[in-house]
Amino acid sequence: MVSTYFGYNYITRNLKQSLTRVELQPDVAREAAYYKANIGKVKTVDDFMKDYRLYHYAMKAYGLDDMTYAKAFMKKVLESDLNDSKSFVNQLVDKRYREFAAAFSFNGSATPVAQSADQTDEMIGLYTATKKNQVDALASDSNYYSAQIGNISTADQLLNNDRLRNYVYSAFGIDESKWPASTISQVLRSDPSDPASYVNTTFASQLSGLNASLAQSQSDISTANSNIANYTAQLSQPGANVPQLQVQILVEKYHLETATKSVASLNDQIGAIGNFVDLAGAFEFLPDGSLPAGTPAQTAANITLTKKQFDDSKADVYSAASPIFEAVAIKQFRADLLKINSVDAFVSTPGVYDFALGAVGLDPDKVPQDVIKKVLESDINDPKSYVYTLKDTRYVQLARAFNFDAKGNLTTPLVAQDSAEVLQIARDYVIQAVKSASTGTAQQQAAVKAQATKDATEYQQAIAGIDKVSDLLANRPMVDLILLAKGLDPRKVSDDFLKKIFASDLNDKKSFVNTQSDPRFADIVASFNFDSKGNVARLPMMGPQKRDQFRETQANYLEQNLELQQGDTNPGVRLALYFKRKAGDITSAYDILADKALSEVFRTTFNLPDSMAAMPIDQQAKFVDKFMKIKDLSDPAKVEKLLSRFSAMYDVKNGDSTGQGQSPLLNLFQGSNSGISSMSEATYLAIAKLRAH
Repeated sequence: MVSTYFGYNYITRNLKQSLTRVELQPDVAREAAYYKANIGKVKTVDDFMKDYRLYHYAMKAYGLDDMTYAKAFMKKVLESDLNDSKSFVNQLVDKRYREFAAAFSFNGSATPVAQSADQTDEMIGLYTATKKNQVDALASDSNYYSAQIGNISTADQLLNNDRLRNYVYSAFGIDESKWPASTISQVLRSDPSDPASYVNTTFASQLSGLNASLAQSQSDISTANSNIANYTAQLSQPGANVPQLQVQILVEKYHLETATKSVASLNDQIGAIGNFVDLAGAFEFLPDGSLPAGTPAQTAANITLTKKQFDDSKADVYSAASPIFEAVAIKQFRADLLKINSVDAFVSTPGVYDFALGAVGLDPDKVPQDVIKKVLESDINDPKSYVYTLKDTRYVQLARAFNFDAKGNLTTPLVAQDSAEVLQIARDYVIQAVKSASTGTAQQQAAVKAQATKDATEYQQAIAGIDKVSDLLANRPMVDLILLAKGLDPRKVSDDFLKKIFASDLNDKKSFVNTQSDPRFADIVASFNFDSKGNVARLPMMGPQKRDQFRETQANYLEQNLELQQGDTNPGVRLALYFKRKAGDITSAYDILADKALSEVFRTTFNLPDSMAAMPIDQQAKFVDKFMKIKDLSDPAKVEKLLSRFSAMYDVKNGDSTGQGQSPLLNLFQGSNSGISSMSEATYLAIAKLRAH
């Protein structure tokens, strides 16, 4: 007969091999294969429960197979909101139900949306920063102009300095695409007071003719409007020749359109000439392009005038950056964003389109909408996709900021971790931190919890900025938080090791991460949405389960079968394996007391009588805290030491009974119809009340 001590130690020393043997057993392999092949077909809780093999497999994986019959109860568990502390599952004392609900995403899967809350906040922040940067850039340009204009000695030197040239062109309303530099150079060399100068003979001399043409066009507009009104009135008169009048109205409308275009064109020409004359008068260049000896390119008055005109030309930039304008734009953006359900809706909604392009520094009036459509439909994980052919990071920013697929329809946000995973990491980190301070004073515990909560909140905010594995691994404090949340010591995990686990293929059993003795590293990798290239990707779900949920269910199923099979020959080994699996989740004495199997391990380890279970719950908790430190249960070495003692004590307590048929201890793993243990109702009521506080 094999002792509990030997049996447990043999299994734990060869745990991976033991699990592999279980995995290869025909009945286990058959059920695992069925689950893998069919869970992806499930769309609703009812679908899941109708397939008994799927339902039973999952229930067994989480130690709830004795509750398989209670479908109405389990449906309420699966439909509970894990984020709502008052939801059905969060009111249950037995943690297995919450773990079971957390293994599925019937209510928590991501919803296709134009932007997530994080993306919206990021875009608003980017918009504000961009507008401020644009104003700062204008101030920088003005400072540069003031500092450099005194160093200019020729007209061509001014025009060859891109920054000075652009500043002057903006100040004097010159369109560089229409006027060659040679023309502007001639203007700069002109003296507006000299009738024979280039600016007067080439441009100003046209003003009288242009003004006459403008007056004629304005008169034509007035005549056309009058004629249209007259012909329209005649339409209602008796005996009117309606067809002829309608033709005459159409002719007059044509005249009106032609005259209106002429007025606009003439005003542009007159304005351009005025700008040329002003430009010539603002500089002191001689006809050969040089400056008179001792004379600067501009007088102080003209420098001031040029800077004022530059600021006037950028009035839209200053206005957009004003607090009032920003507040209105942000409010409009948030409201209109709710209406966006496709790329077509995006480009046809100015409140979103203009805001988004402005946020990344693009001018909505200068970028074709077809280009923006192609950008938003690009796959940002594909270096060959359209957005990268533009060679402009602003377009990449825009594509990342919204969630559209290749057909222009909404898709789910691209995130490194799903919100449920982020929340779980944050919760686990706080729990681990509180456990580490379990022996401290109440004041110390409160301080540790406050700091851990702050750290967890920062993690929830920072994870939104992770776009690839390298981003995550470059942020060691973030990685350390994740490791601590999983009960791992960051000091024992090197950067090279982290690179190797994240480079591993989770689907390859021989990959680096899958060959580690500690499965928590694979769990960490599976909790992120990185593709094989290390980029954040939208990984496909398997029906109601994400990749990590499916892996956890499979792993739990194997562990449950291993424990059950060991329990058939020695219930003590099953108890020890169960405690080992649950140790990391224990946060207080009450977690032990609320679980019959964990309580039995505790009492047996320290040779306490079973009658202890009848004591008031607070007195039982004091016994637990007296005999063990809860924080030690996060240390695998200390857990192994405790279970070695348990194994020896179990053999002493049970003597020759080990290995004989059905042991009464198997009842420790079988719940009542409600899934709550047969301990006194008063005990569970006390636990519930304590937890509520």
